[in-house]
Amino acid sequence: MEHNGTLPRDEKIYDITIIGGGPAGLFAAFYAGIRDASVKIVDSLPQLGGQLSELYPEKYIYDVAGFPKIRAMDLVNQLLEQTSQYSQAVCLNERVESLVKRPDEVFELTTNQQVHLSRSIIITAGIGAFTPKPLPVPNVNKYEGKGIHYYIDNVQRFAGHKVLVVGGGDSAVDFALMLEPVAEQVTLIHRRDQFRAHEENVKSLMASRVHVKTFFELKELHGEDRLTGATIVENRSKETEELEVDTIIGTLGFSASLGPILTWGLGIHDNGIVVDTRMQTNIPGVFAAGDIVSYPGKLKLIATGFGEAPTAVNNAKTYLDPQSKLFPGHSSSRKE
Repeated sequence: MEHNGTLPRDEKIYDITIIGGGPAGLFAAFYAGIRDASVKIVDSLPQLGGQLSELYPEKYIYDVAGFPKIRAMDLVNQLLEQTSQYSQAVCLNERVESLVKRPDEVFELTTNQQVHLSRSIIITAGIGAFTPKPLPVPNVNKYEGKGIHYYIDNVQRFAGHKVLVVGGGDSAVDFALMLEPVAEQVTLIHRRDQFRAHEENVKSLMASRVHVKTFFELKELHGEDRLTGATIVENRSKETEELEVDTIIGTLGFSASLGPILTWGLGIHDNGIVVDTRMQTNIPGVFAAGDIVSYPGKLKLIATGFGEAPTAVNNAKTYLDPQSKLFPGHSSSRKE
């Protein structure tokens, strides 16, 4: 898509431009501040925080070092406070469509709004563009926003509702437990009796007031202007059951796409960007970190991204200035 003739340009050339403002991107921005690099963050969402802000702001996270558990939005706010110790340019609602390296080694990033210039790039775009997998029942589109939801941004909006949660992973269990104190009734159905969620959360679910119905699947939706009921089916006996529900939360996962990133000439494997041990891609000056990277043994955890981000930043710094140290020393040794 050629916009260069008409789109405005930011003529300032930044040291590091970070594509993606989720946890890995925010920590990379903070660490780039430690390395005294000028930084710009570009993100397609309307706010920083990535999936945590967009999909799971109320959900608890249990596998971030130092926090027995922390609400997703609280983690984002802590990251924003940490990052704010240094100044960055932030461009939101901008989808990067092309990435081109000019003969003078400066990268041109063209988004749907403007052209950005940078001496190096760190891609922390998570799982790419994500869309929830729709509930596999007829007429589901009729009720989206009118009883059908795929994530929870505010628990209190479901106060007093009869809620049906569909799924058996972490999100299903977490959402059911979050809703149990505020909803009139919460039912969770799962097509098997084995859950993919953390064992401790499943124990909490079974000890809660949530009605857990295994081997059940969603069959039909009911209601005129909005959702009022659902038919579920026991998938072994094929017997059906009618439920009165105001809200259904679908947690069947997301379809992710790297979108325009696939056209940038990067090495791609298993729907991720291939990096080496320095977090460098096959294009010199382009690094990546977080869920979007692919290498043998990769774990898609926030904690892993927090380790990869400083590696990407330090190697971007030595790419920009070969005389700079790869490791600048521990942050505890820097002057306040």
